[in-house]
Amino acid sequence: MKPVDPTSGVRPRVAAGALFQDVDERVLMVVPSIRGYVDLPGGMVEPGESPRAAAGREVRQELGFEPSIGRLLVADWWLDSPDGVGGPKLLFVFDGGPLTPELSSRITVDGAEVTGYTLCAPNDLAAVTVPRLANRIFHAIAARRTSSIRYLEDGCLVEAPVV
Repeated sequence: MKPVDPTSGVRPRVAAGALFQDVDERVLMVVPSIRGYVDLPGGMVEPGESPRAAAGREVRQELGFEPSIGRLLVADWWLDSPDGVGGPKLLFVFDGGPLTPELSSRITVDGAEVTGYTLCAPNDLAAVTVPRLANRIFHAIAARRTSSIRYLEDGCLVEAPVV
């Protein structure tokens, strides 16, 4: 039997973000300096880092406060990365918890990666961000409400078992 090469196989890029909502259920979105649309706070997972730790680190870097990153809400597998950088991507969304007035008052954007932030009603997300991200956020909100985890493939909910 031929030994398995540990360097072969699928090597997706991995990113993680956090969902924060205020008392009016608006979603905290950041204005990245390198994209033409708003995004969840978060970013790429670094070598040796867990996705959950990456979400916390990115929130600290982008928004200047220490988050309390909670449970996983969504895992989304993209076979072909839609951002122009080829290859598969695995995207995680974690519960950032409530965006309280006290927490909002501590937001300080880094000015480099993120030039601002905004609060968006869930129904307005499709107008301010890309469809794949708006869909992922809708599923994250639903997962929070139902205390569940949503698994998506290419942005679509997967409910049926693989046979």
